[in-house]
Amino acid sequence: MTSEAGVPYVDLHTHTTASDGVLPPEQVVDAAAAAGLKAIAITDHDTVDGVERAAAAAAPLGIRIVPGVELSATVGDHEAHILALGVSRLDRVAERLAALRTMRVGRAQLIVEKLNGLGVPITFEEVLAGAGGGAVGRPHVAKVLVERGFAEDLRDAFYKYLRNGGRAYVAKDKLSVSDAVAIAHESGAIAIWAHPAQTGRRERLESMIEAGLDGVEVLHPSHTPEDIVRLRALVDFFHVLPSGGSDWHGVNDAVRQLGMMHVPMEWLERHDEQRSRSVAPVLA
Repeated sequence: MTSEAGVPYVDLHTHTTASDGVLPPEQVVDAAAAAGLKAIAITDHDTVDGVERAAAAAAPLGIRIVPGVELSATVGDHEAHILALGVSRLDRVAERLAALRTMRVGRAQLIVEKLNGLGVPITFEEVLAGAGGGAVGRPHVAKVLVERGFAEDLRDAFYKYLRNGGRAYVAKDKLSVSDAVAIAHESGAIAIWAHPAQTGRRERLESMIEAGLDGVEVLHPSHTPEDIVRLRALVDFFHVLPSGGSDWHGVNDAVRQLGMMHVPMEWLERHDEQRSRSVAPVLA
């Protein structure tokens, strides 16, 4: 996707079937090519399993794959998602993420047990099958609920059972922001606060910067124009990096499309400069 001025666009927040996306990495790459994007970041939840497949599919198409991962953390009493963008040490981050995925499996099991107690007789095996070997999350439980007729669609499944505070909700064990930032930096990546307008306050951002945060996802589908103006101002004030992406999970609809945020390539180049000052690029 290219602007009228010929500026190339990128999308630095996407998901595949390696976590809770609905398309495999190869098809996400195909969609990026169709959208005219020059680069995409693969940022599945708690796993980098989709990165190498995406990179292999992207190479013949001339699309750059930015290896990444989305981590759930806490800042005070609030949840914050941290994007590790530009992972160069896949083996190192994979070891750290394996423990997080184990926690996600345990959470999914507890959700299924709660649903069973509510008279919804789905099985954990069905949920695992829907995850296809990837990181297990609430969307996989929701999919089973829809398939079994206990919800009309994914939105209905979350509203009835799985939303925060819902009847079958189970809180997720989370990292501290400093731990999430450390995982990003140890893997050769930068740490970006994802969709901060959902929970973000200036003082929260300050504490996260003190923990080593490198930047803020300014452009996200959930952000209003006013949010974007405010976040741009904070990025400039604190001298941190801007980032952006569609948070695409594989379905183009009226709310979300791959590449919709028109993130300029120049932002990715600034990320590269930051990484080059901090770490030696080693992909393993």
